[in-house]
Amino acid sequence: MVEDESPQAALGAARLDTFPKLLHAAAAAYGEEPAVVLHAETIPDDAISFSGLERASAELARALLGRGVGKGCRIGFIYGNSPTFAVLLAAIARIGAIAIPLSTLVKADELVRVLRQSDVHGLIVQRSLLGHDYVDRLCDALPALANATSANLQIPDAPYLRWIVSDGADLPASIHPRSWLTDAAGGVSDAMLRAVEDAVHATDQLLEIYTSGSMAAPKGVKHLHGPVLFRADYIARMTKRVRGQEAAAILPMFWVGGLGIVLLPSLISGACTVCTEGTSTSSRHAMGSVLAADDLAMMAQATPYWALGMSETFGPYAYGDVLRADGFPLCAPLDHIAERYEVRVADTDDRPVGDGEVGEIQVRGYALTPGLHKFERADYFTADGYYRTGDLGLLDGPRIHFVGRSGDMIKTSGSNVSPAEVEQELMQIDGVQAAYVVGLPDARRGERVAAAIVSRDGTVLDFNDLDSHLRGRLSRYKTPQTYIQIAPHEVPMLPSNKVARRLIRDMIAERTAQEAV
Repeated sequence: MVEDESPQAALGAARLDTFPKLLHAAAAAYGEEPAVVLHAETIPDDAISFSGLERASAELARALLGRGVGKGCRIGFIYGNSPTFAVLLAAIARIGAIAIPLSTLVKADELVRVLRQSDVHGLIVQRSLLGHDYVDRLCDALPALANATSANLQIPDAPYLRWIVSDGADLPASIHPRSWLTDAAGGVSDAMLRAVEDAVHATDQLLEIYTSGSMAAPKGVKHLHGPVLFRADYIARMTKRVRGQEAAAILPMFWVGGLGIVLLPSLISGACTVCTEGTSTSSRHAMGSVLAADDLAMMAQATPYWALGMSETFGPYAYGDVLRADGFPLCAPLDHIAERYEVRVADTDDRPVGDGEVGEIQVRGYALTPGLHKFERADYFTADGYYRTGDLGLLDGPRIHFVGRSGDMIKTSGSNVSPAEVEQELMQIDGVQAAYVVGLPDARRGERVAAAIVSRDGTVLDFNDLDSHLRGRLSRYKTPQTYIQIAPHEVPMLPSNKVARRLIRDMIAERTAQEAV
């Protein structure tokens, strides 16, 4: 399925293995053609060309060098999808510093944890996005900022953070105006910038992506220059991205969905990344969930049929010949493995399982993360270099079927219940648009099966009818003991367009507790 000629070949570059090489090659090849455009709601529209991206990021890169930023220095930024996001990423990456894009959705409590875990030295913050003031959010997260009399930071809650830059009026004394940074560019020559760029290597860390989830400590996923650009080229070929094409950045660029699937493949192929001020998720197309037939029919129009992917693999590492295989409703089967990846299904001792058996899907390869920031490698990797994904797969000859996350399996009265199996049966019932099955703590059973149901057209569902249907098709221990009905807009989504099952669990527990009062 992959085209023979890569976008790298079209750029006339035999080996684009660092970000500065990409910037120079794309500017030379695509010039003033649009690279990134923004159609905004509450802030001005914006656009930048490929040459403009090279020029603007070079100016900012010299400013960063002037402020003492160098190879390995950890620079965070909070920005929505936009030309400025691309400029910040490019400026940080081209001098060998580590670009750490942080979520625009992050709340104050989580932001403190991310800033502490990520060890950022400098932070560049968009002042306003969709009516939200991110300086106010920073001050909520770090109250010391509101009262500080100096912008030379020493904050115990973020001990490595030394400076913050933003714009707009009424900045607190603790936050530098953008001019503090940009004025430093004059002290660094173009020749010095090129010398720095020449010292950036394919094995240097380019990015660190902080994933959403329920871990006590945020998880920072490292990625290197060479593997990131290899993946950008691969995704561009797989999605047939071409020069001049418009590619919509629907998912956020602070996550691999917007960054690795849209922005970077577009930069390498000459396509234009089209941004809006907000990004969108949809439970009707959620990854890793059982979907309705009409929603699957719509998804079937777009190829390739990506199967599984994650931040650690910098996007999808497998795709299928079909959108769904019979009996396996969560995603496409793993029929083909992405270039330079290996996948196996292993038992609890990390030994390959036999045909027809279920085990953990494990992956290794060139573009796999080299590690997670401040986590022991042995906690997530096997001795022979495979990453433990936590996804369960059924080996079916040369094909692997994804059957669910190991943490999503429900253990009730000593038996395992697959949420996908129950969800698939629920969605065969007239009037059910979507179903989300989780386990709730239960003193007698360990866990009890619970379900949140979305109806078609907002009709009120009779849970007794649902229960009667399931009892005729499932073992009694698999049928939910608790139901709630929710509206489509109430389905909690992660930026990765996956359903936040932990929040579904919390929602059911809260509503049933209220009903019991």
